[in-house]
Amino acid sequence: MTRSDLPDGLDAIDVRILRLLQQDGRLSNLRLAEAVHLSPTAVLERVRRLTRERVILGYEARLNPHKLGAGMLVFVEILLDRTVPDVMDNFRAAVQARPEILECHLVAGGFDYLLKLRVADMAAYRGLLGSAIWNLPGVRETRTYAVMEEVKSTTALAV
Repeated sequence: MTRSDLPDGLDAIDVRILRLLQQDGRLSNLRLAEAVHLSPTAVLERVRRLTRERVILGYEARLNPHKLGAGMLVFVEILLDRTVPDVMDNFRAAVQARPEILECHLVAGGFDYLLKLRVADMAAYRGLLGSAIWNLPGVRETRTYAVMEEVKSTTALAV
């Protein structure tokens, strides 16, 4: 990666730190310092700065959904009856309250929102669809895409 390829405000060491933390968020400061050839104090300050500047948003454990009763991944297209602020605000608030909904994206195209959710199986999804998804504020139409195989699943960004 050349200097001109680096994101604004980051140098090559920052990028290396970000790559390493994406691979293992539990990497100790000492090991991180060894990997980037800086002192632990210098690395700690860089990580603090990256966090303060919201380049690093936080740390979390990746859980195995199959071991926790959420093995079925589903994407749902949502078409609202009206795309006016109050309907959209109510929809967004209702989505926030549903733990099965992992992601919700307002999209451009033939529908309004794309939901990503996890449930135990098709019966659980059918129950959720009837009890919650169709009852979200403003929902006029849905299209469901059940995932048959997860070919790639990552949250790592290309830095």
